[in-house]
Amino acid sequence: MKRKLSNRIRLVCTVLMMLAGFCACQTNPEKPVRFAIASDFHAPDIPDGEQRVAAFIQAANDENVDFIIELGDFCRLDSASQVYRDLWNSFPGGKHHVIGNHDMDRYTYKEYTQGMNMPGRYYSFDQGDFHFIVLDGNNLFDGKGYTHYAKANYYVDAKKRAYIDPEQMEWLKKALAATDKRCILFSHQSIEQALNNGAEVRKILEAENERTGFKKVVMAFGGHNHSNYSKEINGITYVQINSASYVWIGEPTQSEKRYSKEVNDRFGGILKYSMTYTEPLYAIVTLNSNGATLKGKNAEFMPPTPEELNMNDSVGVFPLVSSIQDINVKF
Repeated sequence: MKRKLSNRIRLVCTVLMMLAGFCACQTNPEKPVRFAIASDFHAPDIPDGEQRVAAFIQAANDENVDFIIELGDFCRLDSASQVYRDLWNSFPGGKHHVIGNHDMDRYTYKEYTQGMNMPGRYYSFDQGDFHFIVLDGNNLFDGKGYTHYAKANYYVDAKKRAYIDPEQMEWLKKALAATDKRCILFSHQSIEQALNNGAEVRKILEAENERTGFKKVVMAFGGHNHSNYSKEINGITYVQINSASYVWIGEPTQSEKRYSKEVNDRFGGILKYSMTYTEPLYAIVTLNSNGATLKGKNAEFMPPTPEELNMNDSVGVFPLVSSIQDINVKF
């Protein structure tokens, strides 16, 4: 009788412990990580740069994200760009930058990173259960050595630019190995397409996943190409974030039909050879242990549109689109 009573007591205790654990899970649900991401504002070089940056910051506030990040080619360090920096810094949460190639048109990387209050040209940070890694692909390689972009020195043969340097490669390996969290990468030049040694970077990411035996490196975001797509390569999802402002066509696009003579005279260097989006493009990303949800933004091309000008549906290998499409990624 005593033995039966003892067994019943143990059974009741086990059930109570299971219920307590269930209640704890219900009262302490997983907190997702959320961030707002944009790229290639080129804010000083377009007529409505201030409005586009302001709209992004407003969306980030409305969505109550944990941090904001831009993937390069944002603004300059002069007094005329102070308005963009002030808007950016008005966001109350975390704020992160990535160096873009045009950020090096007038500055060295040390000048730019210091001016933008960046911790370095490449760096990493934690947010919740995720580790985020920012890379710097703004390096020249002449077959012998590496030189960082500085004051527009990168207008050379395309095969000689857009590299991750060896020092950074070694740092990346250590940064990945040093964390137990899932990892997400940001770079200006896309790892899967624009970096000339992107295959080497991908090998490092894939090797870390193989070493740990689980899907540790899950996503990588890039800008630079003013386009939008996503693709999975060996278990890692690569996302191309479209420009917040326009796409570079490289030939006249009848800008005189989009803007006044005054605006074209002031911003003609960009507008003449580009097609502007009617609204700023950006995305809100939500992460949890199961995966990622990216909510993008759709806009239109300011007329005359690519269709009206009988253009192809791509610029080189990159889709010619005025949107950032929604995606869902399973980890």
